Amino acid sequence: MAPEVNAAVEEAHRHGILTAASLMVTGAASAEAVALARRLPTLRTGLHVVLLEGVPALPPEKVPGLVGPDGRFRTDMVRMSVDIAFRPRVRAELRAEIEAQFLAYRATGLALDHVNAHKHFHLHPVIARDIIAIGRRFGVRALRVPREPAAVLARAGFPGRGFPPPVTPWLRLLAGRARAAGLHAPDAVFGLAWSGGMSASRLRGLIPHLPPGLVEIYFHPATRDGFDGAAAGYRYQGELEALTDPGVAALMRTPEVTLGGFADF
Repeated sequence: MAPEVNAAVEEAHRHGILTAASLMVTGAASAEAVALARRLPTLRTGLHVVLLEGVPALPPEKVPGLVGPDGRFRTDMVRMSVDIAFRPRVRAELRAEIEAQFLAYRATGLALDHVNAHKHFHLHPVIARDIIAIGRRFGVRALRVPREPAAVLARAGFPGRGFPPPVTPWLRLLAGRARAAGLHAPDAVFGLAWSGGMSASRLRGLIPHLPPGLVEIYFHPATRDGFDGAAAGYRYQGELEALTDPGVAALMRTPEVTLGGFADF
């Protein structure tokens, strides 16, 4: 996304608990990110499929239903979701763009640890179907299913809003499709309710209450806030500090916890 993000990924992996990162193949600093990942053989990397608020891998004229007049992906998520569901031409463009992003990732030469999507857009049933079908051809083995147990957040002392009830059926559908495709998916994911605010205090409160199984905790670290492309209100630097906090690292150094990317499990 930005040099500040790349630098934070390296710092959090070398000096903190970060074990995996997701690549935006058309991001402004993607070439630098690839070079960084090649220098960090123990960092697992995957594809972050971007279909909103970014730049397509295909020329904009090849995906007119997905982009605005500026050639960038649309920002009207609800309207775009409807177009994807009901307009065959837009669905064809979607498939082509997803495949182009997988091809771009393959061209990096990096191992494909996992796939997820910007703003969890793969909860859309059509997008989920295409990412799984296309991803399997590229050897994808793991997919994020963003189910965040609200009860765990409450026990950690930081109740979060989690996903609203209408999304629950799509979570079940995505989880079922992942299982049917033989993909690894986390049993629980944390980082949704506190997106952009995964502080060290929250992480120290959460870790002792993590449920058993395969758990993903995701972050948006950067070496400073307010960089080009930063989301309003996100505390990127605070999330980097959480990933490198000595107290957090100590909580992770127990026999009950094994860190890694999806490929390690």
